[in-house]
Amino acid sequence: MDDSRPSTPGRREALKARHRQAIVDATATLMRERQGLGFTVDELAERADVSRRTVFNHFASVDDIVFEVCSEEVGALIGDMEAGLAARAAGEFGPMPVFDQVADVLRSADLVSVISYLTRVLGSAEYDFSPHTLELFTRVIGDFAERLSASLMRHHPSSDVFVVHLMFGALTAGLLVVREHWHAITGGVDTEESRRVWAELLEQLIDRTRGGYGSAFPETQP
Repeated sequence: MDDSRPSTPGRREALKARHRQAIVDATATLMRERQGLGFTVDELAERADVSRRTVFNHFASVDDIVFEVCSEEVGALIGDMEAGLAARAAGEFGPMPVFDQVADVLRSADLVSVISYLTRVLGSAEYDFSPHTLELFTRVIGDFAERLSASLMRHHPSSDVFVVHLMFGALTAGLLVVREHWHAITGGVDTEESRRVWAELLEQLIDRTRGGYGSAFPETQP
């Protein structure tokens, strides 16, 4: 008789996976409810229906859990952007240089929804970042850039890896500056006006990354 029941190690791994996902889901729920990180590990463990020890069996720190939550939130956006890169690489939008493919995907992506969410749940009562949460946000954006770099290389395997990394490094650093100025102007809320401001700042980032900064400053006389 064929016994299709999972082995004991298999059941153990399934239980571990359920516990891990329960911890991530509970963290996401608490972050949305509290509009930030104002909860304790004990509250998290209770919400996930696991022990405090189980939380730290799966994650080295609360920051690692928060990073996974934020990465899941960004994941759908990255999937859409990867599909956009694939379509442009295939010529569905007509002939387009590689940088313009990336720029076009950045323009069409719903970055404001994700950035607004991250600003809200990682920010303070004033919706701004502390040095600690800015580090978390930067980590999330860095992962975002790495995944898009890898996607671009799959579609353009003859591209210079160093140049691709330079391009995404410049765009990623620029997005951090765009978010800072966007927040200062709009308060980090997701409205029609804040989206207009984001689009204008993003366009400046794209233009400067493409053309450089040589003409950005007035010439000085000796």
